[in-house]
Amino acid sequence: MAVSVNLEKGLDKAWENKSLDEILAAPPSALAGLTEKHDAALADALNIKTIADLGSNKYFALAGVLVALGQKQG
Repeated sequence: MAVSVNLEKGLDKAWENKSLDEILAAPPSALAGLTEKHDAALADALNIKTIADLGSNKYFALAGVLVALGQKQG
């Protein structure tokens, strides 16, 4: 089953037409609103160097679950 997702507002303009594999291998600054300074801070503090690292980080994953649960209580 093919899935289509519009990521225009979530990605930096330079990354909008890249493949999913390329985006996952990209630095966090490929996400709209993050900069190379964020890349350095994430790499230094949490060893996060790619979007895949960011998305699979246990702390960010847990935070996402907690936010989702909180929204269900609302």
